[in-house]
Amino acid sequence: MSVPAEAAGTAAPLGPPATSAPPDPAPEGVVAAPGDGAPEVRAPGAGADVAAVLDGIPARTGTPALGARARTCLPTPVTLRPGDALALLSSNALALGQAALGLHGVDRLLRATHAVAALSLAAVSGSAEAYAAPVHTLRPYPGAVRAAGEVRRLLGLPDLPEGSGRRIQDPYGFRAFPQVHGCALDAGERLREVVEAEINCPSENPLLALDGTAAYHHGGFFAAPLGHALETVNLTLLQTAQLSAARLTALGDPALTGLPAFLAAGPASSSGTMILEYTAHSALAELRTCAAPASVGHAVLSHGLEEAASFAGQAARQTLRATEAYRTVFACELVCAVRALRMHAVPPEIAVFAVADEALPDGMDDRPLTGDVTAAAELLWLLAQF
Repeated sequence: MSVPAEAAGTAAPLGPPATSAPPDPAPEGVVAAPGDGAPEVRAPGAGADVAAVLDGIPARTGTPALGARARTCLPTPVTLRPGDALALLSSNALALGQAALGLHGVDRLLRATHAVAALSLAAVSGSAEAYAAPVHTLRPYPGAVRAAGEVRRLLGLPDLPEGSGRRIQDPYGFRAFPQVHGCALDAGERLREVVEAEINCPSENPLLALDGTAAYHHGGFFAAPLGHALETVNLTLLQTAQLSAARLTALGDPALTGLPAFLAAGPASSSGTMILEYTAHSALAELRTCAAPASVGHAVLSHGLEEAASFAGQAARQTLRATEAYRTVFACELVCAVRALRMHAVPPEIAVFAVADEALPDGMDDRPLTGDVTAAAELLWLLAQF
């Protein structure tokens, strides 16, 4: 049963995303069972509990770290008993928890994307005209305005950049980045709104009047808003990741960079970073799977009384998988962008490159690039803070 909406308390928005990287996620990464038999919700990482994730969230000045507060403020885990399942299912607790964890990862990766795209633009001496403020004032989609502004900020460009770079018009991977990535930013904000609303609003059925004189049976638990918001995020992640793969290919093209093919520095038979295209496109294939809407499914239960389902839980798990695939794609692009900039006669003097140059392995020789991609994937969490 639900408490009345008036008694639900003041809505508490989700905190800002964490600034330290959680460990790699476990499969589906959702619930683990500790030794005492009580259910324990885990973040998308082996051994990372909720309080540990919150340790990375900056608290207001003069207040304890959110992780420390969580250890004292979170309710004691509840041992489920016979009869509890219906209330748990009606509250969408598991789907909401997974959606919140997915949002947490998506938000950080979308912010890190600005840094990666900016480095790639610098590496191909791309035109900044596509990022000029007047272009996005004319079509004021919030996400596109933000994406263009972030790239300008990271590269130290004015709102009205001058010069067209090496080409009058760059490939879409560079020229259409604000428009495509902006949709992902807007989808992420919509998901945040829905998750905050769902977490702070009672959805159990029925809803009881404050004075106990009435009970309202309803379908407020039907998680269509959450499912659709998650699916939109998954689709937009795919779109912006596809541009990342396109930029990755461009970084290996001498006609665009003026550098050796595949950024190779050894003998003529050297393959440089070519193998990373395969890695990125493999991750893109996983992203396409995750972008298939879960809501196209259908279920009829209880002799037709429950003849629809939101499949929000499936959409949330797809988001968790999508964030990992997305992270791999952009780690590959980051490795190539930094290598290309290292090959420039005069690398750019910008903070984001200085950090990436210091963090990623040196050397241009042909070698397994697993360590480079792994380091880049971890670096993305730091770049999200720029």
